[in-house]
Amino acid sequence: MNIWNLAIRIIFLSQTTTGILGNFSLLFYYLVLYCREHTLKHTNFILTHLMSANALIILSIAVPQTMAVWGFKHFVNDFGCVFLLYIQGFARNVSIGATCLLSVFQALTISSRKSCWKDNKAKTTKCIHCSVSLLWVFYMLIRFIFLMNIFMKTNSQNMTRNRDFGYCSTVGWDEIINSLYTALVMCPEIFFAVLITWSSASMIVILYRHKQSVQHIRSSHGSRRSSPESTATQNILVLVSTFLAFYTLSTILRGCIAFLYNHSWWLVYISRITSLCFPCFGPFVLMRHHSVLSIFNLVWLRKILPDLFLTVHNIRLSILFKL
Repeated sequence: MNIWNLAIRIIFLSQTTTGILGNFSLLFYYLVLYCREHTLKHTNFILTHLMSANALIILSIAVPQTMAVWGFKHFVNDFGCVFLLYIQGFARNVSIGATCLLSVFQALTISSRKSCWKDNKAKTTKCIHCSVSLLWVFYMLIRFIFLMNIFMKTNSQNMTRNRDFGYCSTVGWDEIINSLYTALVMCPEIFFAVLITWSSASMIVILYRHKQSVQHIRSSHGSRRSSPESTATQNILVLVSTFLAFYTLSTILRGCIAFLYNHSWWLVYISRITSLCFPCFGPFVLMRHHSVLSIFNLVWLRKILPDLFLTVHNIRLSILFKL
């Protein structure tokens, strides 16, 4: 084993471990927050689905890829390989769509104090829920088309397997499927990327103008604390910028692999590592805004445990009365 293979193994293992801890910690936090308050803010609702999609990406890509680089080659059968590709596909698309929705929503929210997003909260909630549901359903159906195509070709005896992922291998696509993929997957991704870029630029301009307008107020009162809305916008802006950086780099590397017939193995691994950076490290961008002590102390100890003890106590009393 040379030093480069060891480095690749350690990187994949670190990404997988970090991604699982980060995404499931935030999902647990939002779940407890929903149980405590019986509702979620619009941004937290979108982030819940974003973390869910990222968790699926890690479980379907990072985990089997980590096992493959550590020596477990082609341990997934044909059906499992097709199913993993299906999960990877729609989870990645939902992650991109949810990031776009989060960025656009925050940009529209801070664009005007009398924004329609603030005036009609019920309509806003319905619109966001419908948009998120549409993302999941649309990409599940779209990816099902490619799943059935791959599954039918996999059962054919005359097809050669020219897509090797390390943990499994499957057949490639023909020209018709490639055209459908471009129209149904790549074009929406490009559109989402443009929307993310526009909304991010808008948020930067709005935050700069807001900073300029309140600078004299802060200096006169001697306070440097930012408003909660500005802090939330800055956190979302950092998250979206992180996504754009890794998504752009990953797209460039995947394009190089597609056009270069004699590409080296390290280019493939770097492309896979880059594509996993945002799902793995994105949650930690958001965790800067949340304290671990406040999450578990305030929510869990003050709300969940007393309710749990009360329920157990009532059950014990009911059993004693029956006896």
